[in-house]
Amino acid sequence: MTSFTKPTVKKKKPSKSLNAIEVNDLSFAYGKNEVLNSISLEILRNKVTSFIGPSGCGKSTLLRCFNRMNELLENARIIKGSVVVEGHDIYEKTVDPIELRKRIGMVFQNSNPFPKTIYQNVAYGLKIQGVKSKRKIDEIVENSLIQAALWDEVKDRLNANAYELSGGQQQRLCIARTLAVEPEIILMDEPCSSLDPVATARVEELIFNLKQNYTIVIVTHNMQQAGRISDLTAFFYLGKLIEFDETKKIFINPKMKQTEDYICGKFG
Repeated sequence: MTSFTKPTVKKKKPSKSLNAIEVNDLSFAYGKNEVLNSISLEILRNKVTSFIGPSGCGKSTLLRCFNRMNELLENARIIKGSVVVEGHDIYEKTVDPIELRKRIGMVFQNSNPFPKTIYQNVAYGLKIQGVKSKRKIDEIVENSLIQAALWDEVKDRLNANAYELSGGQQQRLCIARTLAVEPEIILMDEPCSSLDPVATARVEELIFNLKQNYTIVIVTHNMQQAGRISDLTAFFYLGKLIEFDETKKIFINPKMKQTEDYICGKFG
């Protein structure tokens, strides 16, 4: 894995740890409003981990802590704790957030393709990184679209505007754009919330297939979706991690009464 620090020229030996991300006693606030309280959990490699819980419980905030997107917001700050990725505390001063975000990709709630062609969308990050070989870019664009289960649908119209795609296709295009820069970890914040059931099923199938090569963390309000696609599930409430376990245990035999009440729909 490429180092998160500057300059990024040396390759590190792969970590022997099974954990892709380790969160240690993390508390986080926007101004005086503490939104995460003493969170500790371990995200396993090549697994899909779902964050569930009612709106405002802190799950999206925690997700954005993993690639330091929160620090783009005014008055956002870590009160205590750490986030460790590949042996690096990613909030150390030596860590370059831009390099970090190359390694930890993000797919947002609403598909956000650029006002460019399908090809240019996928190639964008490569060109920003200085890749100049058209042959190499062509290969990566094709491979990324194949991984995103979109190649067969767009291979004959790569020069069409991305906005001509359906909502589900646009979201898979954004996933392809994320894959093109070869991240190790993919963060997804409600990636299916604006999609119809057919498009949602395609994205869920894609997520299931991608975990062979990537670690995926997904925030979802859809508990059925969490049950279908995730290996592990974390339940949050009011900024606290209430329970974290294998998904089947969370949904069939939760340890905490609060988790059971949420899953049964007694609050949300």
